[in-house]
Amino acid sequence: MDLNSASTVVLQVLTQATSQDTAVLKPAEEQLKQWETQPGFYSVLLNIFTNHSLDINVRWLAVLYFKNGIDRYWRRVAPHALSEEEKSTLRAGLITNFNEPINQLASGIYSFACSLWNHHTDTFLQQVSSGNEAAVLSSLERTLLSLKVLRKLTVNGFVEPHKNMEVMGFLHGIFERLKQFLECSRSIGTDNVCRERLEKTIILFTKVLLDFLDQHPFSFTPLIQRSLEFSVSYVFTEVGEGVTFERFIVQCMNLIKMIVKNYAYKPSKNFEDSSPETLEAHKIKMAFFTYPTLTEICRRLVSHYFLLTEEELTMWEEDPEGFTVEETGGDSWKYSLRPCTEVLFIDIFHEYNQTLTPVLLEMMQTLQGPTNVEDMNALLIKDAVYNAVGLAAFELFDSVDFDQWFKNQLLPELQVVHNRYKPLRRRVIWLIGQWISVKFKSDLRPMLYEAICNLLQDQDLVVRIETATTLKSTVDDFEFRTDQFLPYLETMFTLLFQLLQQVTECDTKMHVLHVLSCVIERVNVQIRPYVGCLVQYLPLLWKQSEEHNMLRCAILTTLIHLVQGLGADSKNLYPFLLPVIQLSTDVSQPPHVYLLEDGLELWLVTLENSPCITPELLRIFQNMSPLLELSSENLRTCFKIINGYIFLSSTEFLQTYAVGLCQSFCELLEEITSEGQVQVLKVVENALKVNPVLGPQMFQPILPCVFTGIIEGERYPVVMSTYLGVMGRVLLQNTSFFSSLLNEMARTFNQEMDQLLGNMIEMWVDRMDNITQPERRKLSALALLSLLPSDNSVIQDKFCGIINISVEGLHDVMTEDPETGTYKDCMLMSHLEEPKVTEDEEPPTEQDKRKKMLALKDPVHTVSLQQFIYEKLKAQQELLGEQGFQSLMETVDTEIVTQLQEFLQGF
Repeated sequence: MDLNSASTVVLQVLTQATSQDTAVLKPAEEQLKQWETQPGFYSVLLNIFTNHSLDINVRWLAVLYFKNGIDRYWRRVAPHALSEEEKSTLRAGLITNFNEPINQLASGIYSFACSLWNHHTDTFLQQVSSGNEAAVLSSLERTLLSLKVLRKLTVNGFVEPHKNMEVMGFLHGIFERLKQFLECSRSIGTDNVCRERLEKTIILFTKVLLDFLDQHPFSFTPLIQRSLEFSVSYVFTEVGEGVTFERFIVQCMNLIKMIVKNYAYKPSKNFEDSSPETLEAHKIKMAFFTYPTLTEICRRLVSHYFLLTEEELTMWEEDPEGFTVEETGGDSWKYSLRPCTEVLFIDIFHEYNQTLTPVLLEMMQTLQGPTNVEDMNALLIKDAVYNAVGLAAFELFDSVDFDQWFKNQLLPELQVVHNRYKPLRRRVIWLIGQWISVKFKSDLRPMLYEAICNLLQDQDLVVRIETATTLKSTVDDFEFRTDQFLPYLETMFTLLFQLLQQVTECDTKMHVLHVLSCVIERVNVQIRPYVGCLVQYLPLLWKQSEEHNMLRCAILTTLIHLVQGLGADSKNLYPFLLPVIQLSTDVSQPPHVYLLEDGLELWLVTLENSPCITPELLRIFQNMSPLLELSSENLRTCFKIINGYIFLSSTEFLQTYAVGLCQSFCELLEEITSEGQVQVLKVVENALKVNPVLGPQMFQPILPCVFTGIIEGERYPVVMSTYLGVMGRVLLQNTSFFSSLLNEMARTFNQEMDQLLGNMIEMWVDRMDNITQPERRKLSALALLSLLPSDNSVIQDKFCGIINISVEGLHDVMTEDPETGTYKDCMLMSHLEEPKVTEDEEPPTEQDKRKKMLALKDPVHTVSLQQFIYEKLKAQQELLGEQGFQSLMETVDTEIVTQLQEFLQGF
């Protein structure tokens, strides 16, 4: 049958076969019956029912004829069997058409896929014993393909799959099929294509179950019991011996883990609030996980799966760094056996800790005292049990006196230096690292530091690397005390540095660098005497890591903590440090994709700790303009860097970069969020604060936008507050510039300057509540008071509002001296006081000192608002005379006047 020409004819007959008129219906049915054995007929039917634009009844009839024909003519031995060529066409067509919108038509594809899969599976199982490898492989390939189709249909093809008998029949049948396929592995060699395809098919069976459980947890409930029985028997009993393989064991463990942890199966604390489906699943779980079952799983995990294997011990000897990387596991727990077993143990122990805690404690009890170094099996068993105790640390908190165990058992074991004892030395120091943040007496830390110093000199590299990990856990812990650690700092830092030089793998170097970074971060400035060797080594390591961006990220992190620890002395690092920052933050360089975030952080801390500007440090700012164009999540750090330059050397910086920066800011203000706008305006505000003369000139293009925002009553309070802070700086600290700006805005708005000034003051008074920061509120009061004295009728007209804001400001800043009963301005800073830094606080950076010096020049901190009001009112009185001044004061609310008089007592 030619597909194109026949489709029209068959479609016409199918349409007639859906007729209610028997005169039309009967001949059509007869014609379709004759075509059943015609080659190509089923390809035509497939072409018709996959055409979604055709009438549903016609398509439905095509599916029925298709299904019936496949049932009759698919097998090779059937009369009029379909050719292999047409079978291939039908398979390909079905696989590419899983987007069927009509459910009834799709429940037909599923039936066909099931029968296809069963046929190929039976064929494979019959051929396994034949010895014909080509035939076995051919049928296995078909089995695998049809199973892939069924997996997609089963997992994604049904809204409520548990209501479909065919789906649930297929899923229940998986377990028997899995047993059959696992048994087949005895007949197939361990190193050929058939074996590889067989294992792939077995894994695909487990993926069907795992995916179905993930997507349809309640539909999976009837499968919970069978899944647990199957998985536990093959993984934790002798049933699996000789037939299981690592990836299959991992999949079975994942299946158990997903059932144990599934939130859909966990009742609420109040059982009555749980759904019937949840309670049913929970009941099945509880019935399965009995005490004997849990005990067996726990013991088997520890005594069998936790044991270091011959392969692992060989790798330890031949490639210690590779062994360390393998042991960490990372995100590979789904695919690697050891991490998977550990995750399963943690989840089961957490879920059933009351049952399993006594089991693990009993295993601990049997291992008290030293272990014979000649008994390798006993050493490995103890290693496995210690692994379990470390993994279950949080669950065992109330059951283990870890401090006593540390002193009496663990510490002596760390002192056994025999080569065969190295697995236990490594495991014990790891175990301590697991417990350090759970339960470890602070007084014992010096004993631990002593042990760490010794182990960092161990002959075995794996032990030293594990010790470095525990050191990181120790210094990261919230109970860490610098005074306890300092006596050991020099020794530890030297040994860590030697370890960093010795290791060769990228991952290991990164790991040791992170430990060094942690130590530097915690001891801060007290690291200075010991970092010379590291400072000399890092440029070489940076050069060697050109192809390893993640290692370079670790170097950047180390440099960040190093700069913070060195403070102003970090200037000595500039020949190496500044080119690193330059490369890491240059968006035209490919490595910036990996290095940018850490590079920006390093740039920022370098500025914050710089004692003075240098030409090279100033030149790096050329990288900033493209960074601002990115408008990425790093924008906040970019603004901090810009502020850092302003605080460090405002004149040189603004003269060099303000024009380009202003242009970038104008573009940003049009497209970023209100929060982003605030960040931009804070930079402008800082520039005006630091440099009242040059700042307004350099950011002149932005100020009209600020003025307009105030006049038009910007609706976002935080943005309005920042507008008023910027304008307050201009008005208070650069009167001549404010006048020129007002003149410019008057032309823009086509209004008189006085009228515009009045509108601005009125809006300022009206929106004063938008300002929440006390500093900005005082600034507003000082700025508006600076308009006095004045005989300008507009300013006098707004006199009441200016006084209202001034009194509000007094309430914000005035505190009563309990001894004298007088008020004083709490924001005044009369001299520079070096704050006392406690052990837990970081010492002030150079930027902190610059900000403190700036505050000593800032009117907000140098001008008494109380005195300023008094002087301005006195000057206004002198300008207008007593009678004129009294008339002006009468415009102010009497309650406000009373409060004002109370604050000004003594003047």
